[in-house]
Amino acid sequence: MADRGAEPEQLAFGFDHPESLARDDFLRGPSNAAALDAVDRWPDWPARALVLAGPDGAGKTHLAAIWAARAGARIVSAAALDAAGVPTALATGALVIEDAGPGLDEVALFHLLNLAREAGAFLLLTTRTPPAAWPLRLPDLRSRLRALPVLSLAAPDDALLRAVLVKLFADRQLAVDDGLLTYLERRIERSFTAARAVVARLDDEGLRRQRPVTRALAVELLGNGEPDEDDDPEPEGGAAADADRRPAGPDRPTGA
Repeated sequence: MADRGAEPEQLAFGFDHPESLARDDFLRGPSNAAALDAVDRWPDWPARALVLAGPDGAGKTHLAAIWAARAGARIVSAAALDAAGVPTALATGALVIEDAGPGLDEVALFHLLNLAREAGAFLLLTTRTPPAAWPLRLPDLRSRLRALPVLSLAAPDDALLRAVLVKLFADRQLAVDDGLLTYLERRIERSFTAARAVVARLDDEGLRRQRPVTRALAVELLGNGEPDEDDDPEPEGGAAADADRRPAGPDRPTGA
């Protein structure tokens, strides 16, 4: 029989938090400053094509979206690129090719580069590795790609990662304290993707468990609960208990 004394678990109603890819929502830091400056300088580019190279979660897709909105560019996946679709892809005079790299259709890309040059179209390619490192079969394509300017993005530094975490929590109407931010900085992968994932998980679990989003909750979810020597302990009934400032309601508690 069910335990009649047990409290029913609170149902958490999930709400979508679509990520904004607007220019104002892109946070600048040493790891992405050169790439952001280049996007902002368009159409004053030294060449009519640009390559953004960097690891997943470094901000390439966000930058590509900013440029596409400004240039009226279409966005296509490199995996979907084929020779027959090249003229249509360039119809607006500007094109983003996302996630380019080894294994793409070399003939289609070579045709695209040639047609773009003839039409005076602009191109932006995003990739994990610079084209010079791709094992290409076509010598002419290899030469053409190596002539393109490449700007590299790196993983965010401590200051940028913290700023991203603060913004992601704020987007969900959550104000968090330094103890939680420091804990997350030291335990998640250094990428925007990881920051988005951990913020979403903490928010969802806080709602499901009817608890505020604090360092204590993060320790329970992420494990490795032993605090670092220089981590400040979370005060009882202090800032951590008040870290979640979302207005009280049926789905969010005001205390631990």
